[in-house]
Amino acid sequence: MMMTTLHKVQELGQSIWYDNIRRSMLNSGELEKLINEGVAGITSNPTIFDHAIAGSTDYDDQLWYLAQEGRDLDDIYESFILRDIAAAADILRPTFDRTDGRDGFVSIEVRPTLAHNTTGTVAEARRLFELLDRPNIMIKVPATAEGIPAIEMLISDGVNVNATLIFSLDQYEAVAEAYIRGLERRTARDEDIDHVASVASFFVSRVDTAVDSQLKPLDRSELEGQTAIANAKLAYDSFRQIFGTLRWKKLAARGGCVQRPLWASTSTKDPALPDTLYVDGLIGPDTVNTTPPATLEAFLDHGEVEVTLTTGVESARQHLTRLSEAGIDLAAVTDKLLVDGVASFTESFESLMNSLAEKRDRFIEEFAQTEEACTTACQI
Repeated sequence: MMMTTLHKVQELGQSIWYDNIRRSMLNSGELEKLINEGVAGITSNPTIFDHAIAGSTDYDDQLWYLAQEGRDLDDIYESFILRDIAAAADILRPTFDRTDGRDGFVSIEVRPTLAHNTTGTVAEARRLFELLDRPNIMIKVPATAEGIPAIEMLISDGVNVNATLIFSLDQYEAVAEAYIRGLERRTARDEDIDHVASVASFFVSRVDTAVDSQLKPLDRSELEGQTAIANAKLAYDSFRQIFGTLRWKKLAARGGCVQRPLWASTSTKDPALPDTLYVDGLIGPDTVNTTPPATLEAFLDHGEVEVTLTTGVESARQHLTRLSEAGIDLAAVTDKLLVDGVASFTESFESLMNSLAEKRDRFIEEFAQTEEACTTACQI
């Protein structure tokens, strides 16, 4: 097997996951090809499923039959995503087994309409985890104020969690604390923790997009294109401190696995910046980078592989100080990004449901017309 940049990154302790899923990718052997190239997991979200289901004909045959059976929209939606997530998890199961449960995960998100509902999130996450019934499933939970306690409860239940939509250091540290408390609750009940896995999905490129839009009118171009990586490096520094404490070491002795930071939103939005910026610049041990298709292709082609997360940490702090001095309120920026992120995923979910409704109704009408034509022909 040819050594790729993904395999080289793995040797440095980082896993590359794929931020994409669709039916044709699972049926064509494309996922197996990606795994051979070094992809070690899959992440999904409502926007990805909107593009996959509404933007293709991959699901039309299944929708035709479900529509004939009179299934409601919620049932149709869930039938689609559960089938894809389960198939991807089965394809990635050898990776999960080979890495002793470190990789090989497939993430599925709770409905974004539950982002501010702790009880609803916990119930939905438990239900999805039980329905899929595979050890390499992760349930994505937004790191909202209501999502943080849900993460703790789910970890305590033994549900694998991908804590998502993290933009700030405060958010990240709250998520890490929720994970540790969840494991501590399990150990207090003398329950095993060696099979409980979690990642903390820290969103990257959107931070630069938001901050740079505020820097341009201030004529501070020397600060542009640097905030996202600086922010992530400080989160990684915090990760190393949190999971280096005596408190954590007690859990590690019981088999606890660190909650790895996962770098998400790693496509470059500004064409003036390198297309592998948010992969090359975020390489370090005990981390994951989930890359969308174009970014993965670019990194496979010309990515630079070296540990970068542990360098320039003090420069990262100084950059954030200069941002503040320039009048940029990073906390306000990341707060808005969280609100916008939830809204964007909710919009994608609603768009998908509307598309499904339109297709279902069209198929029902076509089926009725076919039946009518058959009845007429039989009478003749």
